[in-house]
Amino acid sequence: MKRLIPAALLLSSALAAPAMAQDQNLVDPSGERVNQLIVYGDDPCPKSDGNTITVCARKEEEERFRIPKPFRDNPSAPGNRAWTDRVRAYETVGNFGTNSCSAVGGGGATGCLTRLIDRAYAEKKNGPDVQFGQMIEEEREKRLSTIDADAAAEQARVEQIEREYEARLKRERDGVPAPAPAPQR
Repeated sequence: MKRLIPAALLLSSALAAPAMAQDQNLVDPSGERVNQLIVYGDDPCPKSDGNTITVCARKEEEERFRIPKPFRDNPSAPGNRAWTDRVRAYETVGNFGTNSCSAVGGGGATGCLTRLIDRAYAEKKNGPDVQFGQMIEEEREKRLSTIDADAAAEQARVEQIEREYEARLKRERDGVPAPAPAPQR
């Protein structure tokens, strides 16, 4: 019974982790707030507003109520090892010398870097499947791409107002009456 309580607490915290990770409001080093969400199926992603960048990672509808992939099973359990990995382990029994990453034989340490690189790629392959950092950069680029168009439109509006103002001043100096305003609807 004493063993079941910690296991139940661990399972409940694992199940609560996705709910806690659903709405992460972080402050970016640039001062912008970043809202990271995971949405499922056809659920809409909330729009970014003001100084907040909203980034949504979309997952399939059937993933909505499932335990997140990193918590589903133990990838290092013996039953989860592929048959080819088991055979490879038997093939390398007694492997020593160059590229073996052992202290036995000449050049045994040369294989350690290869093993380290292979482990890094395996960890990357089994890592989290949502990369919020890349999605934040894409959203920021999308937001910055509209700045030039918005600035050009604002500049055109300001120039039009200035032309109208200068025309009115010229009419007043010349003593020409202002044209009648168009009827409002």
